[in-house]
Amino acid sequence: MTPGPRNLITDVPGLAVGNAQDANLKSGTTVLLSENGPMTSSYAVMGGAPGTRDTDLLEPDKTVPGVDALVLSGGSAFGLAAAQGVMEALAEQGRGFRIHSARVPIVPAAIIFDLLNNGDKGWSQNPYPGLGRQALAQTRHDFALGTTGAGTGATDAQHKGGLGSASLLLPDGTTIGALVVVNALGSATTPSGKHFWAAPFEIGAEFGGLGPDPTAGLQPLPPSRKAAAMARHGNTTIGVVATDATLDKAACKRLATAAHDGFARALVPSHTPYDGDLIFASSTARRGPPSDEVMPMLGHFASVCMARAIARAIWEATPSDGDALPTFRRARLQN
Repeated sequence: MTPGPRNLITDVPGLAVGNAQDANLKSGTTVLLSENGPMTSSYAVMGGAPGTRDTDLLEPDKTVPGVDALVLSGGSAFGLAAAQGVMEALAEQGRGFRIHSARVPIVPAAIIFDLLNNGDKGWSQNPYPGLGRQALAQTRHDFALGTTGAGTGATDAQHKGGLGSASLLLPDGTTIGALVVVNALGSATTPSGKHFWAAPFEIGAEFGGLGPDPTAGLQPLPPSRKAAAMARHGNTTIGVVATDATLDKAACKRLATAAHDGFARALVPSHTPYDGDLIFASSTARRGPPSDEVMPMLGHFASVCMARAIARAIWEATPSDGDALPTFRRARLQN
């Protein structure tokens, strides 16, 4: 197995990603767009503090067959309004679920809490609908990682967080990819601060090629810089896994659930009562069903992509004025 040509979720045919951010706000929005009509989607939540919009529609027993776009956003509950901006822009394009003569774009969303990251949050009008529109207008196949989009103001326990992505080409020709915003209570790095928990799943040097931590055995976790800076507020990791294999909503639900293994492999701890950990899973159905060889392993491949995407988010973060926490690269040089 190898990454796709971009090593991004957009290696899955039919997907595009757009980012919009405000440096003063220290926040932003990311949109995953289905380019050629609705995509089958579901989701799984394993954190204790999620913030979502329209996720009930994604349950396998619900009527809506697909979604036009998915939104990941900063801004806590305010950020859910980014989906409204995306929805309105898609409606202007004539997209949406047809109900007689009406069309309603289906745009589920999830948010991170980034209200205490030293950004200017004293707005008089909610900025997130506008950020949603901007992100949709920026959708493309190549996009930046790290301090961009919904990852602009994200953090983990020790470092600045960010937006990450990764992909895999599977033995039967299926493509699978992950997109993630890392804003966790836990840490993406081992107690030494010099290695990623996700190191065993790295391909090439996509997040530095630093290798696994050589320290053997269970190690106590260091005090959280985030807890000290933000009084344990400001958590949640949210993401998407997607494939071009044809899956129904129930299979997407199972894929999203299995992909949470990637959170547990790359963030310690994960799925806490103070995280709103959520993963969407989508099928663009550009190919047929997965082969008998790949189908039972699809969730594993999704979790590997997710773990790699998480480490890439931390690795690609860049410093900005007023950051509450250092970037991983800067902190590692100082250790």
